[in-house]
Amino acid sequence: MRSGLIAKKMGMTRVFTKNGTHVPVTVLHVDCAQVVAHKTTETDGYNAMQLGAGNAKVKRTTQPMRGHFAKANVEPKVKLAEFRINEDGFIDLGAEISAEHFVPGQIVDVTSTSKGKGFAGAMKRWNFSGLRATHGVSISHRSHGSTGQCQDPGRVFKGKKMAGHYGDERKTQQNLEIVSTNADEGIILVKGAVPGAKNAWVLINDAVKKARHVDAPYPGAVKVMSVPETVSDVLVDEVSAETPAITENKE
Repeated sequence: MRSGLIAKKMGMTRVFTKNGTHVPVTVLHVDCAQVVAHKTTETDGYNAMQLGAGNAKVKRTTQPMRGHFAKANVEPKVKLAEFRINEDGFIDLGAEISAEHFVPGQIVDVTSTSKGKGFAGAMKRWNFSGLRATHGVSISHRSHGSTGQCQDPGRVFKGKKMAGHYGDERKTQQNLEIVSTNADEGIILVKGAVPGAKNAWVLINDAVKKARHVDAPYPGAVKVMSVPETVSDVLVDEVSAETPAITENKE
């Protein structure tokens, strides 16, 4: 079991296959997803990694959270999420995970908060068929019908499907296929629709009902930061620039 990834839902579009058929896809953007903290069985009782995404302003970050991010040497993040992993699935603190963490053809589960629909009736909320629209029904065609019983038990059971608040719930859409990824732009295209509105944060995990793709990197795909070829040469140049030249006195 490896870590998941935090992404932002940008909207939907479509892509065309080689045979000309179009595939509806959801565009997910991976924005500076970095490892913020490690949790181990020795300290917390389980193995997990905390990831952060989206850079937040320092002035809008509380002082305790500033120290939390400083431990990992990362900028304050807008979204934090925790992913359970195996003992050998840890990634270094501060490492930025790439969109290539998932590969085309891989099956994933996407979790987010669904759109809120407010107060909805039974037909919209539970897909009830409603009452008859012909003889015998008067001005109650979309009602949910009877809800209780006779004198015994004489009450409405808990959990009865009735009208009420609809949407705005944590939902997981399982077994979605990764169509393509773009590491440079941080874009992941997922076949079909995922929960949540535009600009909503979503959590992408390996599918629990399908085996992980053979080409999926383990423990994860990390962006390689550009570093000088020889660090020692750079340090020597900096020291020589700061230190004045010393001339020998031959007299």
